[in-house]
Amino acid sequence: MASQKLRPNIYWVGAVDWDRRLFDELIPLPDGTSYNSYFIKGSEKTALIDAVYPPKEGELLKHLKELDVERIDYVIANHAEQDHSGAIPRILELYPDAKVITNPKCKTMLMDLLLIPDEKFTTVEDNGTLSLGDKTLRFLYVPWVHWPETMFTYLEEEKILFTCDFLGSHLATSDFFVTDEAKTYEAAKRYYAEIMMPFRSFVRKNLEKIEDLDIELVAPSHGPVYDNPDFILDAYQDWASGEVKNEVVLLYVSMYGSTGKMVNFLLDALIKRGITVKPFNLTKTDIGELAMALVDTATIVIASPTVLGGPHPDVVHAAYLVNAFRPKARFAAIIGSYGWGGKMVDKIGELLSNLKAEMLEAVLVKGHPRKEDFRSLENLAEKIYNKHKEHRIIKS
Repeated sequence: MASQKLRPNIYWVGAVDWDRRLFDELIPLPDGTSYNSYFIKGSEKTALIDAVYPPKEGELLKHLKELDVERIDYVIANHAEQDHSGAIPRILELYPDAKVITNPKCKTMLMDLLLIPDEKFTTVEDNGTLSLGDKTLRFLYVPWVHWPETMFTYLEEEKILFTCDFLGSHLATSDFFVTDEAKTYEAAKRYYAEIMMPFRSFVRKNLEKIEDLDIELVAPSHGPVYDNPDFILDAYQDWASGEVKNEVVLLYVSMYGSTGKMVNFLLDALIKRGITVKPFNLTKTDIGELAMALVDTATIVIASPTVLGGPHPDVVHAAYLVNAFRPKARFAAIIGSYGWGGKMVDKIGELLSNLKAEMLEAVLVKGHPRKEDFRSLENLAEKIYNKHKEHRIIKS
C-alpha cells in the first residue's frame, strides 16, 4: 500500500502484512494484520510515531521516501514491543539526528531489546508535551494495556489519539478508515480478548483517563483508523465492564465417547433452559475464537477424560489460557470421565487459580455415564440456570 493522508501533514507510513497467520508464535491471525506508523510534519519539527515489525521496515522506508522525508527530529515510542519498535534502529541509522521520545520504563526496555544507546533518548513525563511548531504532542502514561511501559500520544490541534496496541485489531485491509463495522468489531473483539482481557481493570482505568479528551480520530498501531471513536470506545467499555451474558462456554475433549455423551447431554439441558451454549472441541479450536467467547460468558464448563491420572493435555492447555485470560465469568464447573482413578478435577481446579468464579460441584463419571450420571448433569444444568437467574443474568 501507498502512504495515506490522515490530515494535512499527517500520514500513515506503516505496513500491511496480508499473509501473516500467527502472531508471537501463539495467536492465530485469520485476517493478517498491519503495523501502523504515523509521520507528522510540523512547522518547525517532524515526528514519527511508532515504527514497524523489522521484516516490514522496507515498506516504512519506502513511504518516507514517497513523502520526501529528509529529516526526522523525533521518533515517538509508545510501546517497546518489537512489532512497534523493531525498525527504530534503522530509522536512527538513516536519520542520525533523531531522538527517541518515550517514558523511562520504555527507554529501559528499548535499550535491552534493541540495544539503542542511552544518548539517543529523551524521556517525557506523564501528561508532558512536545512542540513541533504548529502542532503539539501530549503523552499519557497508560500502563498495562498491555505492557507496563505503554503510553498514548495525543495530537492536540488535530484531536488525534495514537493508542498503539490499545483499541487495535489484527486486520489487514486496503481500507484505511473503518468501513466495515461488523468485521472490524469482530477483529477488535478478538484482539481485545487475546491481548487486553487479562488487564481488564487497567483497561477500565485507562478508559477513564482519556474520557475527557476531545477525540476525532483514534489511530492504533494495528488495524484501521477509527473516524468514529465512540464505535471502539463504547465496545471497550462493554467488554471491560462487569456485565456478563446468559451464556455458557463449554470446553471439551472426548477420547472414547464417554465425555462426549456427557457434553451433548449437558448442552441440550442448558439450551432447553434458554441458555446460549458455545461449545469448543479443544482438539480443533482456534484459541482466538475461544478467547472471544470468554469475553462475555457468565459460566465456563470444562469437560475432560482422564489421561495418566490427570486431564487431557489439550484441556491443560485450555485451562492455562483461561487462567491467563482472566475472564469475568461468574461461575465454573468441571465434568468428565475416568477409568480407574486420578485427580483430574483437582488438577484442573489448580490451573484456574486466577479465575474469580464460583466453582460448582463437579460431575465425574467412571466409564460410560449411567442414568444417575445424567441426572447429575441435569442437576448441574438446573444449578447453572438458577445461578444465572439469581444474579439477574437471565432477564425476567
